[in-house]
Amino acid sequence: MQDTDWDDFRVFLAVGQAGSLSGAARGLGVNHSTVLRRLGALESRMGVRLFDRLPAGYAMTLAGEALRERLQGVGEQIDAAQRHLMGLDLRLTGVIRITSTDTFMAGLLGPILADFRALHPGIELQVVMNNLFLSLTKREADVAIRPTNAPPNHLVGRRAGRLQTAVYASKAYLAKQAADTPLAAHDWVAPDEGLSHLLQAKWLREQVSPSRIAARVDSLVGMTQLVKRGMGLGMLLCMLADTEEELVQVEPPMEALDTQVWVLTHPDLKEVARIKAFTDFAYARLVADRKVLALPAGRHAVR
Repeated sequence: MQDTDWDDFRVFLAVGQAGSLSGAARGLGVNHSTVLRRLGALESRMGVRLFDRLPAGYAMTLAGEALRERLQGVGEQIDAAQRHLMGLDLRLTGVIRITSTDTFMAGLLGPILADFRALHPGIELQVVMNNLFLSLTKREADVAIRPTNAPPNHLVGRRAGRLQTAVYASKAYLAKQAADTPLAAHDWVAPDEGLSHLLQAKWLREQVSPSRIAARVDSLVGMTQLVKRGMGLGMLLCMLADTEEELVQVEPPMEALDTQVWVLTHPDLKEVARIKAFTDFAYARLVADRKVLALPAGRHAVR
Protein backbone atom coordinates (compact mmCIF):
# COMPACT_ATOMS: atom_id res chain seq x y z
CA MET A 1 0.00 0.00 0.00
CA GLN A 2 2.87 2.40 0.69
CA ASP A 3 3.74 2.58 -3.03
CA THR A 4 0.16 3.23 -4.12
CA ASP A 5 -1.01 6.62 -5.33
CA TRP A 6 -3.69 8.10 -3.06
CA ASP A 7 -5.77 8.87 -6.16
CA ASP A 8 -6.08 5.11 -6.76
CA PHE A 9 -7.59 4.71 -3.30
CA ARG A 10 -9.95 7.61 -4.00
CA VAL A 11 -11.11 5.78 -7.13
CA PHE A 12 -11.59 2.59 -5.12
CA LEU A 13 -13.70 4.36 -2.50
CA ALA A 14 -15.73 6.20 -5.15
CA VAL A 15 -16.57 2.95 -6.97
CA GLY A 16 -17.56 1.35 -3.69
CA GLN A 17 -19.86 4.26 -2.84
CA ALA A 18 -21.41 4.60 -6.31
CA GLY A 19 -21.56 0.88 -7.12
CA SER A 20 -20.53 1.56 -10.73
CA LEU A 21 -17.68 2.94 -12.83
CA SER A 22 -19.85 5.63 -14.40
CA GLY A 23 -21.14 6.82 -11.02
CA ALA A 24 -17.61 6.98 -9.63
CA ALA A 25 -16.42 8.89 -12.72
CA ARG A 26 -19.15 11.49 -12.29
CA GLY A 27 -18.37 11.90 -8.61
CA LEU A 28 -14.64 12.34 -9.23
CA GLY A 29 -15.02 14.52 -12.31
CA VAL A 30 -13.01 12.18 -14.54
CA ASN A 31 -13.88 9.93 -17.44
CA HIS A 32 -14.96 6.28 -17.33
CA SER A 33 -11.68 4.95 -18.73
CA THR A 34 -9.63 6.69 -16.02
CA VAL A 35 -11.63 4.98 -13.28
CA LEU A 36 -11.31 1.59 -15.01
CA ARG A 37 -7.56 2.01 -15.49
CA ARG A 38 -6.82 3.13 -11.93
CA LEU A 39 -8.99 0.44 -10.36
CA GLY A 40 -7.32 -2.25 -12.49
CA ALA A 41 -3.86 -0.93 -11.55
CA LEU A 42 -4.74 -0.97 -7.84
CA GLU A 43 -6.01 -4.55 -7.97
CA SER A 44 -2.91 -5.60 -9.93
CA ARG A 45 -0.49 -4.04 -7.42
CA MET A 46 -2.32 -5.50 -4.42
CA GLY A 47 -2.75 -8.91 -6.03
CA VAL A 48 -6.41 -9.22 -5.06
CA ARG A 49 -9.81 -8.63 -6.62
CA LEU A 50 -11.55 -5.78 -4.84
CA PHE A 51 -14.89 -5.90 -6.66
CA ASP A 52 -17.11 -8.49 -8.20
CA ARG A 53 -18.31 -7.29 -11.62
CA LEU A 54 -22.04 -8.07 -11.49
CA PRO A 55 -24.81 -7.22 -14.01
CA ALA A 56 -26.31 -4.87 -11.44
CA GLY A 57 -22.97 -3.11 -10.77
CA TYR A 58 -19.77 -3.42 -8.78
CA ALA A 59 -19.95 -5.20 -5.41
CA MET A 60 -17.02 -5.27 -2.97
CA THR A 61 -15.31 -8.55 -2.26
CA LEU A 62 -14.15 -9.48 1.24
CA ALA A 63 -10.74 -8.03 0.35
CA GLY A 64 -12.44 -4.82 -0.76
CA GLU A 65 -14.38 -4.60 2.48
CA ALA A 66 -11.16 -5.05 4.47
CA LEU A 67 -9.42 -2.31 2.47
CA ARG A 68 -12.34 0.08 2.93
CA GLU A 69 -12.18 -0.53 6.67
CA ARG A 70 -8.47 0.31 6.74
CA LEU A 71 -9.06 3.51 4.77
CA GLN A 72 -11.88 4.68 7.02
CA GLY A 73 -11.41 8.42 7.68
CA VAL A 74 -8.22 8.81 5.62
CA GLY A 75 -9.99 10.67 2.80
CA GLU A 76 -11.57 13.11 5.21
CA GLN A 77 -8.21 13.77 6.86
CA ILE A 78 -6.51 14.48 3.54
CA ASP A 79 -9.32 16.77 2.40
CA ALA A 80 -9.20 18.60 5.74
CA ALA A 81 -5.43 19.03 5.44
CA GLN A 82 -5.82 20.49 1.94
CA ARG A 83 -8.46 22.94 3.13
CA HIS A 84 -6.25 23.95 6.06
CA LEU A 85 -3.30 24.69 3.78
CA MET A 86 -5.47 26.65 1.38
CA GLY A 87 -6.85 28.63 4.30
CA LEU A 88 -3.37 29.47 5.53
CA ASP A 89 -2.45 30.74 2.07
CA LEU A 90 -5.57 32.89 1.89
CA ARG A 91 -5.02 34.35 5.35
CA LEU A 92 -1.33 35.07 4.72
CA THR A 93 0.99 35.15 7.72
CA GLY A 94 4.53 36.18 8.51
CA VAL A 95 6.62 39.34 8.60
CA ILE A 96 7.12 41.92 5.86
CA ARG A 97 9.98 44.35 6.43
CA ILE A 98 9.49 47.57 4.45
CA THR A 99 12.01 50.32 3.87
CA SER A 100 10.79 53.79 2.94
CA THR A 101 11.35 57.45 3.74
CA ASP A 102 9.80 59.79 6.29
CA THR A 103 8.47 61.69 3.27
CA PHE A 104 6.46 58.70 2.14
CA MET A 105 5.28 57.85 5.62
CA ALA A 106 3.97 61.40 6.09
CA GLY A 107 2.46 61.77 2.64
CA LEU A 108 1.39 58.37 1.31
CA LEU A 109 2.39 55.21 3.12
CA GLY A 110 0.55 55.37 6.45
CA PRO A 111 -2.97 54.64 5.15
CA ILE A 112 -1.64 51.94 2.80
CA LEU A 113 0.02 50.05 5.66
CA ALA A 114 -2.99 50.39 7.94
CA ASP A 115 -5.47 49.17 5.30
CA PHE A 116 -3.27 46.24 4.23
CA ARG A 117 -2.86 45.11 7.85
CA ALA A 118 -6.65 45.28 8.32
CA LEU A 119 -7.06 42.93 5.36
CA HIS A 120 -4.32 40.54 6.52
CA PRO A 121 -4.17 40.56 10.34
CA GLY A 122 -1.82 37.57 10.33
CA ILE A 123 0.97 39.67 8.82
CA GLU A 124 3.34 41.78 10.92
CA LEU A 125 4.64 44.91 9.19
CA GLN A 126 8.06 46.22 10.15
CA VAL A 127 8.89 49.66 8.73
CA VAL A 128 12.38 51.15 8.50
CA MET A 129 12.49 54.83 7.53
CA ASN A 130 15.79 55.69 5.90
CA ASN A 131 16.78 58.07 3.13
CA LEU A 132 19.26 55.51 1.79
CA PHE A 133 18.38 52.20 0.14
CA LEU A 134 18.79 49.29 2.53
CA SER A 135 20.24 46.10 1.11
CA LEU A 136 17.34 43.86 0.14
CA THR A 137 19.94 41.29 -0.92
CA LYS A 138 21.06 41.00 2.70
CA ARG A 139 17.40 40.91 3.83
CA GLU A 140 17.65 44.19 5.73
CA ALA A 141 14.25 44.69 4.14
CA ASP A 142 11.84 42.76 1.90
CA VAL A 143 10.20 45.65 0.07
CA ALA A 144 11.36 49.17 -0.79
CA ILE A 145 8.76 51.88 -1.49
CA ARG A 146 10.68 54.95 -2.51
CA PRO A 147 10.81 58.11 -4.56
CA THR A 148 13.84 57.73 -6.82
CA ASN A 149 14.85 58.22 -10.43
CA ALA A 150 17.66 55.66 -10.15
CA PRO A 151 16.47 52.46 -8.42
CA PRO A 152 19.18 49.84 -7.81
CA ASN A 153 19.70 47.52 -10.76
CA HIS A 154 19.48 44.37 -8.64
CA LEU A 155 15.88 45.07 -7.58
CA VAL A 156 12.68 44.43 -9.52
CA GLY A 157 9.31 46.11 -9.29
CA ARG A 158 6.92 48.65 -10.74
CA ARG A 159 6.92 52.40 -11.13
CA ALA A 160 3.63 53.75 -9.81
CA GLY A 161 3.97 57.31 -11.03
CA ARG A 162 5.83 60.50 -10.17
CA LEU A 163 5.92 63.25 -7.58
CA GLN A 164 6.18 66.95 -8.41
CA THR A 165 8.42 69.55 -6.78
CA ALA A 166 7.93 73.32 -6.66
CA VAL A 167 9.08 76.44 -4.81
CA TYR A 168 6.99 77.26 -1.72
CA ALA A 169 7.00 79.89 1.00
CA SER A 170 4.82 80.72 3.97
CA LYS A 171 2.26 83.48 3.72
CA ALA A 172 3.91 85.21 6.66
CA TYR A 173 7.34 85.17 4.99
CA LEU A 174 6.01 86.52 1.68
CA ALA A 175 4.18 89.32 3.45
CA LYS A 176 7.57 90.71 4.55
CA GLN A 177 9.14 90.55 1.06
CA ALA A 178 8.89 92.80 -1.95
CA ALA A 179 6.76 91.21 -4.65
CA ASP A 180 9.50 91.51 -7.26
CA THR A 181 12.30 89.95 -5.18
CA PRO A 182 14.24 87.49 -7.36
CA LEU A 183 14.33 83.89 -6.17
CA ALA A 184 18.07 84.03 -5.63
CA ALA A 185 17.69 87.01 -3.29
CA HIS A 186 15.42 85.19 -0.84
CA ASP A 187 16.42 83.17 2.20
CA TRP A 188 16.18 79.42 1.58
CA VAL A 189 15.66 76.20 3.47
CA ALA A 190 17.79 73.57 1.73
CA PRO A 191 18.55 69.84 1.90
CA ASP A 192 21.74 68.98 3.78
CA GLU A 193 24.60 66.82 2.51
CA GLY A 194 22.66 63.64 3.25
CA LEU A 195 20.15 64.65 0.56
CA SER A 196 22.68 66.14 -1.85
CA HIS A 197 21.78 63.49 -4.43
CA LEU A 198 18.26 64.91 -4.86
CA LEU A 199 17.42 66.90 -7.96
CA GLN A 200 16.13 69.83 -5.90
CA ALA A 201 19.46 69.95 -4.04
CA LYS A 202 21.31 70.15 -7.33
CA TRP A 203 18.97 72.92 -8.52
CA LEU A 204 19.62 74.95 -5.36
CA ARG A 205 23.39 74.61 -5.73
CA GLU A 206 23.11 76.01 -9.25
CA GLN A 207 20.59 78.78 -8.52
CA VAL A 208 21.16 80.00 -4.97
CA SER A 209 24.26 81.28 -3.22
CA PRO A 210 25.28 79.41 -0.05
CA SER A 211 25.06 82.73 1.79
CA ARG A 212 21.28 82.75 1.25
CA ILE A 213 20.77 79.38 2.97
CA ALA A 214 19.04 79.92 6.30
CA ALA A 215 18.86 76.25 7.28
CA ARG A 216 19.82 72.82 5.99
CA VAL A 217 17.75 69.74 6.87
CA ASP A 218 18.26 66.02 6.30
CA SER A 219 14.53 65.45 5.76
CA LEU A 220 12.05 66.77 3.20
CA VAL A 221 9.38 66.63 5.92
CA GLY A 222 11.61 68.77 8.14
CA MET A 223 12.24 71.23 5.30
CA THR A 224 8.49 71.63 4.82
CA GLN A 225 8.04 72.45 8.49
CA LEU A 226 10.79 75.09 8.52
CA VAL A 227 9.46 76.76 5.38
CA LYS A 228 6.03 76.76 7.01
CA ARG A 229 7.59 78.63 9.98
CA GLY A 230 8.76 81.41 7.70
CA MET A 231 12.48 80.71 7.52
CA GLY A 232 12.58 81.19 3.76
CA LEU A 233 11.69 79.63 0.44
CA GLY A 234 12.01 75.89 -0.12
CA MET A 235 12.01 73.51 -3.05
CA LEU A 236 9.39 71.14 -1.61
CA LEU A 237 7.47 68.08 -2.66
CA CYS A 238 3.99 69.16 -3.71
CA MET A 239 2.36 66.22 -1.94
CA LEU A 240 3.69 67.55 1.38
CA ALA A 241 3.42 71.30 0.85
CA ASP A 242 -0.06 71.32 -0.69
CA THR A 243 -1.54 69.96 2.53
CA GLU A 244 -0.21 72.91 4.54
CA GLU A 245 -2.66 75.84 4.55
CA GLU A 246 0.08 78.29 5.53
CA LEU A 247 2.22 77.50 2.45
CA VAL A 248 1.94 79.17 -0.96
CA GLN A 249 3.36 77.87 -4.23
CA VAL A 250 5.70 80.59 -5.48
CA GLU A 251 6.67 78.93 -8.77
CA PRO A 252 4.89 76.14 -10.67
CA PRO A 253 6.29 72.58 -10.52
CA MET A 254 9.38 71.94 -12.62
CA GLU A 255 9.06 68.78 -14.69
CA ALA A 256 12.82 68.32 -14.67
CA LEU A 257 12.62 67.82 -10.90
CA ASP A 258 9.89 65.14 -11.01
CA THR A 259 10.73 62.09 -8.90
CA GLN A 260 9.52 58.60 -9.82
CA VAL A 261 7.71 56.41 -7.29
CA TRP A 262 8.83 52.78 -7.15
CA VAL A 263 7.62 49.63 -5.39
CA LEU A 264 10.62 47.28 -5.36
CA THR A 265 11.71 43.92 -4.02
CA HIS A 266 14.46 41.38 -4.56
CA PRO A 267 13.91 38.94 -7.49
CA ASP A 268 14.03 35.97 -5.09
CA LEU A 269 11.16 37.41 -3.04
CA LYS A 270 8.75 38.64 -5.70
CA GLU A 271 6.69 35.41 -5.82
CA VAL A 272 6.51 34.90 -2.04
CA ALA A 273 2.78 35.07 -1.33
CA ARG A 274 2.81 37.73 1.38
CA ILE A 275 5.35 39.87 -0.49
CA LYS A 276 3.39 39.68 -3.73
CA ALA A 277 0.14 40.49 -1.92
CA PHE A 278 1.68 43.56 -0.33
CA THR A 279 3.50 44.90 -3.41
CA ASP A 280 0.36 44.45 -5.54
CA PHE A 281 -1.73 46.23 -2.91
CA ALA A 282 0.72 49.09 -2.42
CA TYR A 283 1.20 49.59 -6.16
CA ALA A 284 -2.56 49.75 -6.80
CA ARG A 285 -3.08 52.26 -3.99
CA LEU A 286 -0.22 54.49 -5.14
CA VAL A 287 -1.46 54.51 -8.73
CA ALA A 288 -4.92 55.53 -7.52
CA ASP A 289 -3.63 58.31 -5.22
CA ARG A 290 -4.13 61.79 -6.66
CA LYS A 291 -0.85 62.98 -5.14
CA VAL A 292 1.02 60.53 -7.41
CA LEU A 293 0.89 61.76 -11.01
CA ALA A 294 0.63 59.34 -13.91
CA LEU A 295 3.75 58.48 -15.86
CA PRO A 296 4.29 60.30 -19.16
CA ALA A 297 3.03 58.38 -22.18
CA GLY A 298 5.42 55.76 -23.47
CA ARG A 299 7.27 55.28 -20.16
CA HIS A 300 7.63 51.69 -19.03
CA ALA A 301 6.40 51.07 -15.50
CA VAL A 302 7.95 47.61 -14.91
CA ARG A 303 11.58 46.55 -14.57
